[in-house]
Amino acid sequence: MTAQELAQQHCTPQKGAHRRIEDEALAAALKDLRGWIEIDKHIAKDFQFTDYAQTVAFVNQVAALAAAEDHHPDIMFGANRVRVVFTTHSVRGVSLNDLICAARIEAMRDAA
Repeated sequence: MTAQELAQQHCTPQKGAHRRIEDEALAAALKDLRGWIEIDKHIAKDFQFTDYAQTVAFVNQVAALAAAEDHHPDIMFGANRVRVVFTTHSVRGVSLNDLICAARIEAMRDAA
């Protein structure tokens, strides 16, 4: 599934049906998600900004998206940088919802 196709989807509760994306499928999906990498059963991306106001605005956009999708990343930020990390604890790894959120963040950035 391409990043564009993922970005058109929404996260869904997967009670009992959640599945971890296996290594080969995850590697293929990440090829289409610019800059997202797999780190220890998580996916992550670092974003750079020119000033603190842009940094905080982006954090707020990601937080709003996460709240709307009911799928919440870890977000770490400083003066001009943000790291967003997704994982699905119930599957002990990366799920489709993580990839959807990453793709939706990319689409949000492209639209800005």
